[in-house]
Amino acid sequence: MLGWVKRHKTILSIVLVGVVMLCVLGVSQIITLRKAHSTFANYYDFRGCIHLVTKTPTYGVCKTSSGQTVTIVLYKGKWYLKGDLPLGLWGHLN
Repeated sequence: MLGWVKRHKTILSIVLVGVVMLCVLGVSQIITLRKAHSTFANYYDFRGCIHLVTKTPTYGVCKTSSGQTVTIVLYKGKWYLKGDLPLGLWGHLN
């Protein structure tokens, strides 16, 4: 087994670098999404909103740079797009 490892150091190094890069990307995405969902302002920016139409303590409506109107809602202390709430294990809302 050790002889195989010595012969394939380059391949193992490339695989290891790839795994590390995927882990870094995954952690980065988790951090970005947690920040985005944490406040209305963060989610507003995350969705690319440029004009606030209306806002209450539990929802807001804004226009994106593409002209689309989106509704952002508060659900269990986090902000999401209306109709795009997280689903639990069996397909029901958490």
